[in-house]
Amino acid sequence: MPRKLSSIARDWWDYTTLDDELIRAAAALTPEQMQKLSRSGFKVLLYDTLEEFYLAEALEYISAWRQSTPDNPVGICGPIGPTEQLPLVARMVNELQMSIKSAHFWGMDEWFHDGKEVPVTHPLSFERADRELCFNRIRPELVMAPENLHFPKGDTTAYRESWDGVRCAVMQGGQGDVKHWAFNDPPRREGKYEDAPPTPREYGKLATRVVDLHPLTIAQNARTSGGGNIAVVPTKAISVGPVETWKAEKVSIWHAGMHDNPFGQRLTTFMIANRIADSAVPMSLLAEHPNVQFNFYRGGIGSCEVEMH
Repeated sequence: MPRKLSSIARDWWDYTTLDDELIRAAAALTPEQMQKLSRSGFKVLLYDTLEEFYLAEALEYISAWRQSTPDNPVGICGPIGPTEQLPLVARMVNELQMSIKSAHFWGMDEWFHDGKEVPVTHPLSFERADRELCFNRIRPELVMAPENLHFPKGDTTAYRESWDGVRCAVMQGGQGDVKHWAFNDPPRREGKYEDAPPTPREYGKLATRVVDLHPLTIAQNARTSGGGNIAVVPTKAISVGPVETWKAEKVSIWHAGMHDNPFGQRLTTFMIANRIADSAVPMSLLAEHPNVQFNFYRGGIGSCEVEMH
């Protein structure tokens, strides 16, 4: 029997197609209960201040890069959203006088428009944000070589090949309203997936690719980056895939409460903790990764109580 239709976009899969009992169980979680959902392979951490939260996120860059040597290069894959950690990373590299010349960095996604990736001159360019907020601020004698910076392009060949021979110590990410990491959105409800979304095994075979964005993702990015102007947000993007994600030794997701809402933060925590993997909730597929960490700013977890505003 086919699952219920989405409450958001009837032609797409998303979390509103889940069983009602699962949704109720997730919504009822308190922050303390969320933290207790840690298990082997899945750790839940709470931070009391934003300063501590973003410092911890920045330190993951430092911890990864300090392991890198010319003979054993090490990198980190990082998001745009959040971005507050990026200037902290640059400041720490400079203050510690830490050479990261052998280290690597992968940007995890980029907008795609008019048949190609948006240029760095585009106001929403993720590569531009990474460079301006972090790498252009690191002293030239310390920063990695340009060829060690990998940003996804419309032709994904070079980006995908860059993952070979370099150890990715950690892949960071945020969580969007549609419960994605990078732009691994739920798929359209069409063709062979009209009655059920792809299995976790099918979705897990996806590598870096150009994707169509769920309407909720487009609306969210208009809200967070475009002043609410949906018309300026591209409807496609290039996204790192599960294939590359499973090459990362650790996946670290940072929930500041700025991007996804109180319910979404609870839902994916509950699903991963209980090993419920469903591609309508792409973040839940991390239930099958061996080393995942969810990091929460306690003040951003909020409540799922229903009240009028």
